[in-house]
Amino acid sequence: MPKEGPPISLDKAVALSLGDMDQPVITAYRLGLFLWRLHHAGQYQGQRLNVLKDIPEGGDFARMVAKLEEAGVLQEGKGFPRRSVYHVLGRERGAPEDVACAVDPFAYVSHLSAMAYHGLTDRIPQMLFLSSPAPPKWRAFARERMAKDLGESFSAYHQSGLPRLHRIEFSKIARYTVNRYASLHPGAFKLVEGRSRRVATIGRTFLDMLRNPELCGGIRHVLDVFEEFGQRYLELIADEVDRHGKNIDKVRAGYVLEEHCRLNSERFEPWRRLVQRGGSRKLDPAGEYRETYSARWCLSLNID
Repeated sequence: MPKEGPPISLDKAVALSLGDMDQPVITAYRLGLFLWRLHHAGQYQGQRLNVLKDIPEGGDFARMVAKLEEAGVLQEGKGFPRRSVYHVLGRERGAPEDVACAVDPFAYVSHLSAMAYHGLTDRIPQMLFLSSPAPPKWRAFARERMAKDLGESFSAYHQSGLPRLHRIEFSKIARYTVNRYASLHPGAFKLVEGRSRRVATIGRTFLDMLRNPELCGGIRHVLDVFEEFGQRYLELIADEVDRHGKNIDKVRAGYVLEEHCRLNSERFEPWRRLVQRGGSRKLDPAGEYRETYSARWCLSLNID
């Protein structure tokens, strides 16, 4: 039951709620969700809210954001479409990886950026590599997320004019250019405790090296990383390749681990049965086919 006393405004309740936020920035959709939930609760931490409508609308949202900007609580984020992302008073601006994962709830740090996070490379990426679903899949995920967030209020929220969860375009965060790779494969990532950041697992990072070496420092760097860390992470690599790798991924992994790194494991034998004799499979998927090949793995070794 709400406490006795004068009611507080919705914009003040939203401002207070922002203090519990676990992300460095907030999107318009999450602000709309705060407004919607507080409005329907009719109270904030036991204090009555000054609610005059049954359902908040787009105009109410715009007025609330304007008040919070005027009070200095919100500041529009640079480098994002207008009225889509906001910084919150008193919160650290956050690392680019945390900001990116807060803006795109289905993205995760991948490729060379994930390699750097896991200590697999001594290169300092000048670009932030992210993996995110392709737009059609992204929209399907967004609809599922909104349905989960709103429950029975899903349809009413859609009709209210409040911001919906949509894919926000961005190409730069702070000094980092962003490469947002449209992944066709479900992501295997870990959550970084206490952060909004999501990072590809070690196994997925090695699988990505095989699939897109051009996003991981080039095929030569990828081979160097496999040489240095392949034995240490062999089981994690093999588990990921078995679960999520296509046939060509398994053949490439088999060649790199067995012939290039000279490792032995019974995990490689099922992959050996997937070779295609007389085919045109290449070690580097982006490179030109070459006559130099691995007879055991039937793979063109198209590297310099």
